[in-house]
Amino acid sequence: MEEIPAPPDQGPGANPPPLLTEAVGYAETRHWEVTPGTWPVDGDGPVRCSCGEPRCALPGAHPIDTDWTRRASAGPGAVRRWWTEHPEASILLPTGRSFDVLDVPEPAGCLALARMERMELALGPVAAVPAAPGRSGRRLHFLVLPGAAARVPELLRKLGRPPGRLDLVARGEGDWTVAPPSRVGPSGFAQWARSPTALNRWLPDAAELIGPLAYACGRAAPSSAARSARPAAVR
Repeated sequence: MEEIPAPPDQGPGANPPPLLTEAVGYAETRHWEVTPGTWPVDGDGPVRCSCGEPRCALPGAHPIDTDWTRRASAGPGAVRRWWTEHPEASILLPTGRSFDVLDVPEPAGCLALARMERMELALGPVAAVPAAPGRSGRRLHFLVLPGAAARVPELLRKLGRPPGRLDLVARGEGDWTVAPPSRVGPSGFAQWARSPTALNRWLPDAAELIGPLAYACGRAAPSSAARSARPAAVR
Protein backbone atom coordinates (compact mmCIF):
# COMPACT_ATOMS: atom_id res chain seq x y z
CA MET A 1 0.00 0.00 0.00
CA GLU A 2 1.07 3.61 -0.43
CA GLU A 3 2.68 5.14 2.62
CA ILE A 4 0.18 7.30 4.52
CA PRO A 5 1.04 8.54 8.01
CA ALA A 6 -0.74 6.60 10.72
CA PRO A 7 -3.03 8.54 13.08
CA PRO A 8 -1.83 9.34 16.59
CA ASP A 9 -2.43 6.71 19.26
CA GLN A 10 -5.90 7.26 20.71
CA GLY A 11 -5.13 5.47 23.94
CA PRO A 12 -6.62 2.34 25.46
CA GLY A 13 -9.82 4.02 26.60
CA ALA A 14 -10.76 5.56 23.25
CA ASN A 15 -13.59 4.22 21.16
CA PRO A 16 -12.41 2.55 17.93
CA PRO A 17 -13.13 4.43 14.68
CA PRO A 18 -16.58 3.49 13.32
CA LEU A 19 -15.19 2.24 10.01
CA LEU A 20 -12.76 -0.04 11.84
CA THR A 21 -15.62 -1.55 13.87
CA GLU A 22 -17.71 -2.17 10.76
CA ALA A 23 -14.85 -3.55 8.68
CA VAL A 24 -13.86 -6.02 11.41
CA GLY A 25 -17.53 -6.95 11.83
CA TYR A 26 -17.85 -7.86 8.14
CA ALA A 27 -14.80 -10.11 8.45
CA GLU A 28 -15.72 -11.70 11.79
CA THR A 29 -19.49 -12.03 11.45
CA ARG A 30 -20.03 -12.56 7.73
CA HIS A 31 -16.58 -13.93 6.85
CA TRP A 32 -16.44 -11.47 3.94
CA GLU A 33 -13.06 -10.48 2.55
CA VAL A 34 -12.35 -6.79 2.98
CA THR A 35 -9.86 -4.35 1.49
CA PRO A 36 -9.29 -0.69 2.40
CA GLY A 37 -10.23 1.99 -0.10
CA THR A 38 -9.42 5.64 -0.55
CA TRP A 39 -11.44 8.36 1.17
CA PRO A 40 -12.65 11.91 0.40
CA VAL A 41 -10.39 14.71 1.66
CA ASP A 42 -11.99 18.01 2.65
CA GLY A 43 -10.21 21.34 2.45
CA ASP A 44 -10.14 24.50 0.38
CA GLY A 45 -11.96 23.95 -2.89
CA PRO A 46 -13.77 20.79 -4.04
CA VAL A 47 -13.51 17.56 -2.10
CA ARG A 48 -10.70 15.44 -3.50
CA CYS A 49 -9.71 11.81 -3.29
CA SER A 50 -6.97 10.71 -0.90
CA CYS A 51 -5.19 9.04 -3.85
CA GLY A 52 -4.02 12.49 -4.95
CA GLU A 53 -5.36 12.22 -8.50
CA PRO A 54 -7.07 15.58 -9.24
CA ARG A 55 -9.57 14.00 -11.64
CA CYS A 56 -10.18 10.77 -9.76
CA ALA A 57 -13.34 9.16 -11.16
CA LEU A 58 -14.19 7.32 -7.93
CA PRO A 59 -13.20 9.54 -4.97
CA GLY A 60 -13.33 7.48 -1.83
CA ALA A 61 -14.41 4.38 -3.72
CA HIS A 62 -11.39 2.55 -5.10
CA PRO A 63 -8.66 0.42 -3.48
CA ILE A 64 -5.61 1.98 -1.90
CA ASP A 65 -3.46 -0.96 -2.92
CA THR A 66 -2.87 -1.86 -6.59
CA ASP A 67 -2.46 -5.47 -5.43
CA TRP A 68 -5.78 -5.44 -3.58
CA THR A 69 -7.17 -8.59 -5.21
CA ARG A 70 -4.40 -10.67 -3.64
CA ARG A 71 -4.22 -8.88 -0.31
CA ALA A 72 -7.95 -8.65 0.51
CA SER A 73 -8.58 -10.61 3.69
CA ALA A 74 -11.30 -11.89 6.01
CA GLY A 75 -8.76 -12.12 8.82
CA PRO A 76 -9.89 -9.80 11.65
CA GLY A 77 -6.29 -9.08 12.66
CA ALA A 78 -5.30 -7.84 9.20
CA VAL A 79 -8.50 -5.84 8.86
CA ARG A 80 -8.03 -4.25 12.29
CA ARG A 81 -4.45 -3.29 11.40
CA TRP A 82 -5.46 -1.66 8.11
CA TRP A 83 -8.14 0.54 9.68
CA THR A 84 -5.95 1.38 12.65
CA GLU A 85 -3.43 2.74 10.12
CA HIS A 86 -6.10 4.38 7.90
CA PRO A 87 -9.22 5.04 10.04
CA GLU A 88 -10.94 7.06 7.27
CA ALA A 89 -10.47 4.41 4.57
CA SER A 90 -13.64 3.32 2.82
CA ILE A 91 -14.61 -0.34 3.22
CA LEU A 92 -14.48 -2.26 -0.05
CA LEU A 93 -15.85 -5.78 -0.37
CA PRO A 94 -14.45 -7.76 -3.32
CA THR A 95 -17.12 -9.31 -5.52
CA GLY A 96 -16.78 -12.72 -7.15
CA ARG A 97 -15.77 -14.36 -3.86
CA SER A 98 -18.41 -14.60 -1.15
CA PHE A 99 -20.97 -12.93 -3.40
CA ASP A 100 -21.61 -11.12 -6.67
CA VAL A 101 -23.61 -7.91 -6.97
CA LEU A 102 -26.53 -6.94 -9.20
CA ASP A 103 -26.23 -3.16 -9.55
CA VAL A 104 -29.28 -1.10 -10.60
CA PRO A 105 -30.51 2.52 -10.26
CA GLU A 106 -32.21 3.22 -6.94
CA PRO A 107 -35.71 3.89 -8.41
CA ALA A 108 -35.64 0.56 -10.26
CA GLY A 109 -34.19 -1.20 -7.23
CA CYS A 110 -36.96 0.09 -4.94
CA LEU A 111 -39.62 -0.97 -7.45
CA ALA A 112 -38.01 -4.42 -7.69
CA LEU A 113 -37.79 -4.74 -3.90
CA ALA A 114 -41.52 -4.10 -3.54
CA ARG A 115 -42.24 -6.67 -6.25
CA MET A 116 -39.91 -9.24 -4.66
CA GLU A 117 -41.56 -8.81 -1.27
CA ARG A 118 -44.98 -9.45 -2.81
CA MET A 119 -43.52 -12.57 -4.44
CA GLU A 120 -42.08 -13.56 -1.02
CA LEU A 121 -38.63 -14.07 -2.49
CA ALA A 122 -35.76 -14.71 -0.09
CA LEU A 123 -33.41 -11.74 -0.34
CA GLY A 124 -29.86 -11.12 0.77
CA PRO A 125 -28.41 -7.81 1.93
CA VAL A 126 -28.95 -4.80 -0.34
CA ALA A 127 -26.67 -1.74 -0.23
CA ALA A 128 -27.47 1.78 -1.41
CA VAL A 129 -24.43 3.68 -2.69
CA PRO A 130 -23.98 7.12 -4.25
CA ALA A 131 -23.53 7.24 -8.00
CA ALA A 132 -20.17 8.20 -9.47
CA PRO A 133 -19.41 11.90 -10.09
CA GLY A 134 -21.30 13.18 -13.09
CA ARG A 135 -24.21 10.76 -12.57
CA SER A 136 -27.32 11.54 -10.57
CA GLY A 137 -29.09 9.44 -7.98
CA ARG A 138 -27.94 6.38 -6.09
CA ARG A 139 -27.51 2.71 -6.92
CA LEU A 140 -28.87 -0.37 -5.19
CA HIS A 141 -26.51 -3.34 -4.96
CA PHE A 142 -28.25 -6.71 -4.48
CA LEU A 143 -25.91 -9.36 -3.06
CA VAL A 144 -26.34 -12.75 -4.72
CA LEU A 145 -24.42 -16.01 -4.91
CA PRO A 146 -21.03 -15.78 -6.65
CA GLY A 147 -20.89 -16.66 -10.34
CA ALA A 148 -23.78 -14.39 -11.28
CA ALA A 149 -21.73 -12.01 -13.42
CA ALA A 150 -20.99 -14.73 -15.97
CA ARG A 151 -24.62 -15.88 -16.12
CA VAL A 152 -26.55 -12.61 -16.19
CA PRO A 153 -26.20 -11.93 -19.95
CA GLU A 154 -27.80 -15.29 -20.80
CA LEU A 155 -30.45 -14.88 -18.10
CA LEU A 156 -31.42 -11.53 -19.64
CA ARG A 157 -31.56 -13.01 -23.14
CA LYS A 158 -33.99 -15.67 -21.92
CA LEU A 159 -36.21 -12.84 -20.68
CA GLY A 160 -36.04 -11.14 -24.06
CA ARG A 161 -33.78 -8.41 -22.67
CA PRO A 162 -30.53 -8.29 -24.69
CA PRO A 163 -27.53 -7.41 -22.46
CA GLY A 164 -26.70 -3.71 -22.58
CA ARG A 165 -30.29 -2.59 -23.11
CA LEU A 166 -30.95 -2.15 -19.40
CA ASP A 167 -29.11 -0.19 -16.73
CA LEU A 168 -28.35 -3.41 -14.86
CA VAL A 169 -24.73 -4.37 -14.15
CA ALA A 170 -23.46 -7.63 -12.67
CA ARG A 171 -20.27 -7.21 -10.67
CA GLY A 172 -18.13 -10.28 -10.12
CA GLU A 173 -14.49 -11.33 -10.02
CA GLY A 174 -12.04 -8.42 -10.09
CA ASP A 175 -14.64 -5.86 -9.01
CA TRP A 176 -15.89 -4.59 -5.66
CA THR A 177 -18.74 -2.87 -3.85
CA VAL A 178 -18.48 -0.04 -1.31
CA ALA A 179 -19.78 -1.15 2.08
CA PRO A 180 -21.61 1.04 4.60
CA PRO A 181 -20.91 3.35 6.32
CA SER A 182 -18.17 4.47 3.90
CA ARG A 183 -18.28 8.04 2.66
CA VAL A 184 -18.17 8.46 -1.13
CA GLY A 185 -17.59 11.77 -2.86
CA PRO A 186 -18.37 15.14 -1.24
CA SER A 187 -21.39 14.19 0.88
CA GLY A 188 -22.74 10.75 0.10
CA PHE A 189 -22.53 7.68 2.31
CA ALA A 190 -23.12 4.03 1.53
CA GLN A 191 -26.03 2.64 3.55
CA TRP A 192 -27.85 -0.65 3.90
CA ALA A 193 -31.29 -0.78 2.30
CA ARG A 194 -31.51 -4.31 3.74
CA SER A 195 -28.89 -4.92 6.43
CA PRO A 196 -26.94 -8.18 6.76
CA THR A 197 -28.62 -10.33 9.42
CA ALA A 198 -28.65 -13.93 10.52
CA LEU A 199 -31.83 -14.38 8.47
CA ASN A 200 -30.25 -13.39 5.15
CA ARG A 201 -26.89 -15.10 5.55
CA TRP A 202 -27.83 -17.50 2.75
CA LEU A 203 -27.80 -15.49 -0.46
CA PRO A 204 -30.25 -15.91 -3.34
CA ASP A 205 -29.29 -17.10 -6.81
CA ALA A 206 -29.24 -14.36 -9.45
CA ALA A 207 -31.82 -16.31 -11.47
CA GLU A 208 -34.38 -15.71 -8.69
CA LEU A 209 -33.97 -11.91 -8.79
CA ILE A 210 -33.19 -11.19 -12.43
CA GLY A 211 -36.84 -11.18 -13.55
CA PRO A 212 -38.09 -8.52 -11.09
CA LEU A 213 -34.91 -6.47 -11.56
CA ALA A 214 -35.12 -6.56 -15.37
CA TYR A 215 -38.82 -5.63 -15.23
CA ALA A 216 -38.15 -2.73 -12.87
CA CYS A 217 -35.19 -1.45 -14.90
CA GLY A 218 -37.35 -1.52 -18.02
CA ARG A 219 -40.11 0.42 -16.26
CA ALA A 220 -37.70 2.98 -14.80
CA ALA A 221 -35.71 3.50 -18.01
CA PRO A 222 -36.31 6.73 -19.96
CA SER A 223 -38.56 6.42 -22.99
CA SER A 224 -35.67 7.28 -25.30
CA ALA A 225 -33.28 4.62 -26.55
CA ALA A 226 -31.94 2.57 -23.67
CA ARG A 227 -28.36 2.94 -22.63
CA SER A 228 -25.88 0.72 -24.41
CA ALA A 229 -22.78 1.58 -22.38
CA ARG A 230 -21.82 0.11 -19.04
CA PRO A 231 -22.79 2.67 -16.38
CA ALA A 232 -19.96 4.25 -14.44
CA ALA A 233 -21.65 3.74 -11.10
CA VAL A 234 -19.72 3.73 -7.90
CA ARG A 235 -19.19 0.10 -6.96
